[in-house]
Amino acid sequence: MMKLKLYILTVLLSFSGIAIAQIKFEAKVSKKTLGINERLRVDFQMNQDGDNFSPPNFKGFTVVGGPNQSVSNSWINGRRTYSKVYSYFLEPQSKGKFVINQAVIVINGRTYKTTPIRVTVVAAVDKPKDGNNSDIVANENLHLVAEVSNKNPYLNEAITVVYKLYVSQRISVSNWREIASPKYSDFWSQAIDTKQLRIQNGQYDGEPYRYVVLRKTVLYPQKTGKLNIEPLALSIAVDVPTNRRDFFGQPLYTTVDKTVAAGNTTINVKPLPEQGKPANFTGAVGSFSFSVRPSRTQLDATESLQTVVEVRGNGNLKLFDLPKLTVPSGLEQYEPERSEKVRTNLSGMGGSISESYTLVPQYKGKYPIPAISFSYFDLKTKRYKQLNSNEIIIDVAKGPDAGNTAVPSNNGTVNKQLVTQSGKQFRFIKQKTNLQPIEAEYFFKSVGYWTALTLPLLAIPLFILFGKKQQQLANDVKGNRIRKADKLAKKYLSEAKKNLGDQEQFYVAMERALHNYLKAKLHIQTGEMSKDRIGRLLRERSVNEETTVAFIGLLESCEFARYTPSSRSAMQQDYDKASNVIAGIDKQITTV
Repeated sequence: MMKLKLYILTVLLSFSGIAIAQIKFEAKVSKKTLGINERLRVDFQMNQDGDNFSPPNFKGFTVVGGPNQSVSNSWINGRRTYSKVYSYFLEPQSKGKFVINQAVIVINGRTYKTTPIRVTVVAAVDKPKDGNNSDIVANENLHLVAEVSNKNPYLNEAITVVYKLYVSQRISVSNWREIASPKYSDFWSQAIDTKQLRIQNGQYDGEPYRYVVLRKTVLYPQKTGKLNIEPLALSIAVDVPTNRRDFFGQPLYTTVDKTVAAGNTTINVKPLPEQGKPANFTGAVGSFSFSVRPSRTQLDATESLQTVVEVRGNGNLKLFDLPKLTVPSGLEQYEPERSEKVRTNLSGMGGSISESYTLVPQYKGKYPIPAISFSYFDLKTKRYKQLNSNEIIIDVAKGPDAGNTAVPSNNGTVNKQLVTQSGKQFRFIKQKTNLQPIEAEYFFKSVGYWTALTLPLLAIPLFILFGKKQQQLANDVKGNRIRKADKLAKKYLSEAKKNLGDQEQFYVAMERALHNYLKAKLHIQTGEMSKDRIGRLLRERSVNEETTVAFIGLLESCEFARYTPSSRSAMQQDYDKASNVIAGIDKQITTV
């Protein structure tokens, strides 16, 4: 009997060992040596379904596609064959030798890891080829370009950057989203509203293309030397034709996720010449006119007038200082009020800036306001120009004499005048008063004394009630979670609510809110994550299917709404739905 038990145990252990040995989890690459302008496909394949798949960090590469998941399940002669594959498409960041580290998965309660794979990245090849033909077609027929009007400007000279997406006739674009915004370090920048995207016909490398202007920006360099503009990057769903045909002979399309970037752009900024630079130059660059205008030149003492110092024209209007107005001591001068009437288009800033001074004469007489000058660098002549205002005489007809107050004359000398007493110098000082003595009042046994004594005693019951209320709130776990979830939803969707009625801005803000919520809640990066993976992560955190589907549906609504008209009521419905979905996830989620 004992021998029989040992035999059965041995057989069971053998079968279990065979079952364990049959589980496979391995990594495969499309090639182990590739050019820096090629792409690498990495497949993580298993022959049994598993849980908690965790890919490596792909150090040295940028993930441009995936994870794409495929499952094969077949029965041949009564024998089941199962295969599940997670695929990634990678772009190398530099030349060198890299390692695709281990991926991890749990199958039947046991943890399995792939074997690391070494990959060598060499110089660019003439014709990149890999196993993903659709990806090559998308790569060759889709281009994001940053067109710079002038790569060698002067300091504070306007340049424009126009971002265009070129699409060949051989493919089509479903939708796109921005994954990296351009950064204009050391530039003053102003985005120009494109309002509505319009498809235009043009050429790229001599071939006919369609293109869309995505963004226009005006830049004013604030430093000299080589300045870098970091690129705009987009994630685009590209529909690529395949070799297969439908029933009517039309080609079938496959969708490829493609990441495109405009590329880094270097701007070489020239300094302004030192030769001929005026002493009062404050950085104005462009073409300007200059004026100093008083609202009136004849008035009485204690009346006011406005004097406006204005620069008008085209150039860096918001980026320099106006010359200061100087007036005689007999004119009281207040801080100027600045006004800017500036418009910005592809040629740069245009309009006017001004400072309005309020002046109040104190005595009668003639007050000369000296001429002031304004200088700027003219981009057409490449020279400095200086503009001068005219001298202004303010004639004060009525008022007290200036006495011995110094008043500048027209020729710049100072005239001394005799002080005359009018007898009214102290008319604002009250000489007769009605002062009353204040009787001494003791605090002890006063109303304030008894109030200060009894108030702490009366406050004790209030503190007890407040403490009990706080304890009840602390014990109300479910209520606290609901309140916290509602507050979180309002926090992330506040920007979207501000843009209700503006379709484009509303859906951009709502999509950003949904992604930021996932980043904060699940500690993940969603920039390169598909909707399938987002759904799987939510399910893994015990979020029910209805809420998960609603969240994915909102992301799709944000994508489609950019290209289809939407009413304010529809935006309100999407906002309410997003608020409920975020609150629902926050109440259900198990991992924070």
